[in-house]
Amino acid sequence: RLWPIVQSQAECAARVWREPDQGIWEARGAPRHYVSSKLMSWVALDRAARLAEIRGAPDLTKKWQAIANEIRADILDHGLTEKGVLRQHYGTDSLDASTLLAAITGFLPANDERLRSSVMAIADNLTEHGFVLRYRTEETDDGLSGKEGTFLICSFWLVSALTIIGEVQRARDLMERLLRIASPLGLYAEEFDVATGRHLGNFPQAFTHLALIEAASRIVYSERLDEFP
Repeated sequence: RLWPIVQSQAECAARVWREPDQGIWEARGAPRHYVSSKLMSWVALDRAARLAEIRGAPDLTKKWQAIANEIRADILDHGLTEKGVLRQHYGTDSLDASTLLAAITGFLPANDERLRSSVMAIADNLTEHGFVLRYRTEETDDGLSGKEGTFLICSFWLVSALTIIGEVQRARDLMERLLRIASPLGLYAEEFDVATGRHLGNFPQAFTHLALIEAASRIVYSERLDEFP
């Protein structure tokens, strides 16, 4: 029953991946070729191709994997700065926390220098007191004004990404800080204002908790691997 949905989603991604859009954060500015949008289109086609192989549909496997490879090549051709860091969109060198998904989705292998450079650039240059911003508002045409808090889903994404590239102690340290700022109910919102210690936005936020589970799982998995050298 689910196979027609997989086909529909894969074909949709195949049709639209070249088009500019508003990106994962639904920016109100002009449509751009956001790297995260291309990345998730790659995920859709790459996973659909794997499912087609399991299902015994070699023609669809070949077709969808070819498109996934095309998307990947396009991102690597246009989505990297001169320093080999994944950019927010093809028209800028600005950072965007959504490119951390390149680590979590397996777009690049853990030992790839481009992945490491991208993760560390966000960790060092897109944070406030160690917590991750979606992007720099002064560099992004998002149609909004003012300053926003750090985004907790992005901070948990960074925990996962740091673990993947082997920066496990740094990942643990950030995870401990994130666990300490949970609300009295142990819940998280969308954003966290580091200046006031307040949770902002939707509360509780399920996406934040899903990223927490992912991050914790990554750390536990790395610790288990250390037990069996």
